[in-house]
Amino acid sequence: MTTDLGDALDHLTILGGLQDEFLATIPAVDPSTPVPWCGRWRVRDLVVHLSRIHHWAAAEARRSHETPLGRGPFVLDELYASCAAELRDTLAALGPDAPSRTLMGTGTASFWRRRQTHETLVHLWDLRTAGGLPFDAPSSTWADTVDEVVTVMQPRQERMGRMEPLTAPIGFVAEDAGRTWLLGARTVAEPSATVTGPAEALALLLWGRADVTDARLSVTGDAGALDDALSRRLTP
Repeated sequence: MTTDLGDALDHLTILGGLQDEFLATIPAVDPSTPVPWCGRWRVRDLVVHLSRIHHWAAAEARRSHETPLGRGPFVLDELYASCAAELRDTLAALGPDAPSRTLMGTGTASFWRRRQTHETLVHLWDLRTAGGLPFDAPSSTWADTVDEVVTVMQPRQERMGRMEPLTAPIGFVAEDAGRTWLLGARTVAEPSATVTGPAEALALLLWGRADVTDARLSVTGDAGALDDALSRRLTP
């Protein structure tokens, strides 16, 4: 497995850019538009969700109590602008090394710079794709999304009892980012199946936004083991 390059990314700057694009996209998409990858959600639900997550994460980073936003209805762009600014300003003021509550227990605020970058990236893809709009992000950012699932999110799902351990590890190869991963590996092992493709497609596969029929992906090895892994709750 390649060395984690997540620390090399300026997550706070990337987060700000993604938030700005999300905010600019809100008026461009009908709020009643379905978001098929998110169950019964409409765009309005997606915007409120990401707003609430930013607001909650800011409180977690500060180690403070979250002030409820209320039930709404909300003016969507105003709500998102406020919560996005709160998160970004909080993380900038704290600095990356400030003590923080995280999904993994006590940690530092840098956790939330990364976690909210990928939360925003995936939901920005949701918003723009639901609205029929193009979206592009660097392969290095998408590769870090894959890395977060493999090293943080999926292991946490196991620890919380939300999924059983995988019977065999699954390999992922991001050709455009020069990175490889083993999902579900407890020791160095050979993958039972390997998925190869661009980092974006791999990230969307792991987050349930794509499947193995995506023309950008190729699979070798035990397809049944891959299908079993992808059927699990790899992410919250």
